Amino acid sequence: MFVVAHISDLHFNGTRFNRSRIESTLDYVNAHAAGIDVLLVTGDIADEGVPSEYREAHDVLESPLPMLITAGNHDVREPFSAALIGTETSGPINHARRLRGRDGNDVVFLICDSSIPGRNDGHLDDETIAWLSNELRSENPSTPVFIAFHHPPVELHMPFMDSIRQTGEERLAALVVEHPNIVAFLCGHAHTPAVTTFADRPLCVAPGVSSTLNLPFEGLEVVNRGQPPGIAFHMFDNDAQGNGRFVTHFRSVMS
Repeated sequence: MFVVAHISDLHFNGTRFNRSRIESTLDYVNAHAAGIDVLLVTGDIADEGVPSEYREAHDVLESPLPMLITAGNHDVREPFSAALIGTETSGPINHARRLRGRDGNDVVFLICDSSIPGRNDGHLDDETIAWLSNELRSENPSTPVFIAFHHPPVELHMPFMDSIRQTGEERLAALVVEHPNIVAFLCGHAHTPAVTTFADRPLCVAPGVSSTLNLPFEGLEVVNRGQPPGIAFHMFDNDAQGNGRFVTHFRSVMS
């Protein structure tokens, strides 16, 4: 069994409100780290993308778990990469990570940058798609692969968020046909716990840590700060015949 703790949309902004929600969420994950294999954070680490927000993130984001972080539309690549990756870049922030679970089996995470500098919508550019393709081709086809990014590549029936989702998704879907070892797609951006499918694979959206966004029937206000922060726990069990089951559980955290 491989377990992923998945959080998203932290929006560090120097306020006690956001920081307390982030700290409570991390405390919950870290308190249960013995049963978890990796912590995944799918973007919008900062609120305005300024260096001070990334300094705050650097100071707070601590865990005994391996931590994988993607960039979101609120993030700015240069200060994000300098503070959290260790090498400043203005290009797409893509990286691969192989992890061995407590069961002794390997899984691979391909962390992709779906951000478009200066815009709120998302897109995996040609450089990122080519990188993904190369990484998948070089991998053992029996090794489970998770692909993570910030923007969902499908509509979620949330009008505002659907207007700034990831586009150009047909190129990503084509990779699934070639690589059946892709287990699931993991993302954030929508500030809501959601599960659907993309290219016949699970697509899981982590709850927002900083806030929740209302569904159309939940009220006229888009942002709901009264809901508690949340975590998605993804569990993947692969048997000896390579038949895997992927299950997601959601938890709310009192901050």
